Amino acid sequence: MSDNPDGARADDLWNTVDALWKWLEADQPVGGREGLLLRMLKLSEEVGEVAEAVIGATGQNPRKGVTHTWDDVEAELCDVVIRAMVALRTLTPEAREVFGRHLARVAGRSLGE
Repeated sequence: MSDNPDGARADDLWNTVDALWKWLEADQPVGGREGLLLRMLKLSEEVGEVAEAVIGATGQNPRKGVTHTWDDVEAELCDVVIRAMVALRTLTPEAREVFGRHLARVAGRSLGE
């Protein structure tokens, strides 16, 4: 672990993702390729919950009115990120490195680094 506080947090984050992955693997009712696909589909469900929260926070459903807060939207976005990280870990034990390399490419492309 790095002496850098940001590095420590990144290690903690990926250690937690790994623990969540292990927890899911231990109690997975459907395994194999089907289980993998279902885990990927869970991302779509989480993104739908973000949309529901945004609609609820803005009161865009006249029948329901305001049903969510922007804090709810933040929480749902966090769920998407967590699910995506666990899905990536499901695909590869090198999820930390894969994500780091991809983030560096996106940053370089977008920020001109």
